[in-house]
Amino acid sequence: MAVETPSRVTPGTSPTAAKAGTGQPWKERWGGLFFVAPFLLLFVLFMLWPIVSGLWNSFFNTSLAGVKQEFLGLQNWQDLFGDPAVWSSLKNTLVFTAMSTPPLVIIALIMALLANRKGLLGWLLRFSYFAPFVLPATVVTLIWVWIYQPGFGLVNGLLTAGGFAEIDWLNTENRAMLAVVITTVWWTVGFNFLLYLAALQGIPAQVYEAAQIDGANGRQQLFRITLPLLSRTTGLIVVLQLVASLKIFDQIYLMTNGGPNYATRPIIQYIYESGFTSYRIGYASAISYLFFAIIVIVAVAQFKLFSGRGEAE
Repeated sequence: MAVETPSRVTPGTSPTAAKAGTGQPWKERWGGLFFVAPFLLLFVLFMLWPIVSGLWNSFFNTSLAGVKQEFLGLQNWQDLFGDPAVWSSLKNTLVFTAMSTPPLVIIALIMALLANRKGLLGWLLRFSYFAPFVLPATVVTLIWVWIYQPGFGLVNGLLTAGGFAEIDWLNTENRAMLAVVITTVWWTVGFNFLLYLAALQGIPAQVYEAAQIDGANGRQQLFRITLPLLSRTTGLIVVLQLVASLKIFDQIYLMTNGGPNYATRPIIQYIYESGFTSYRIGYASAISYLFFAIIVIVAVAQFKLFSGRGEAE
């Protein structure tokens, strides 16, 4: 005669749940979904849907009102590869990125090293270094347009006082981009400075105390302790700064409007002009996806580079 073996029931589990084999009540299994549902809804509406919609529009001759007039296939993509304005504006974007990224990383590190101290001086340095970052783009550009003005601007006043000729900074092709880079460094270096300062304050003081006991001077501590321990922070800052510089638009549009002779027009401004001035929404969408692909490639390459260095160390 066969004996029926009783099934094992986990303590605290209802017989119904055990019989179903789930091991958890329905509320416990699906309750977390209700907490993330608001975020998922906003993510789909404001992130996924615009991405899909923009890619879809790039295959159509779409008007500014969103009415799809005709299907063009890859015509918009073919036009952008043959458009010299796309490549000149992309070149301006890359030139700005190459000119702005190194000082925004190096100066931020120097500022963090100077401000990493206690007392009133450290507080004043931290406040003065970070204060420009909270200003809106309109205020920053207004300040620097006045500074660059010939005749009464601060920069030209210093040049004339030193016996040099005035420079029309914002209306000279080989000077306008440099003027925008200087403005951008003054305005945005505070964010990178804050990241470096937080990383510096996270280094244990015992490391420096042990180095002093071993006879290491300040220079040796900087190059053999501080900078190696900041390598991961540096990698993060470089990636963030490259992406931010590639997306340059505000200060150039307000200071030079892409001039003179389109010498400073970035790719985002050309996308804006194509979509909202020339009313070619489909063409602007195609250019934006080309630029999006470039940003992804740069970000992934930088991430792989610095993550590989971190693993090697």
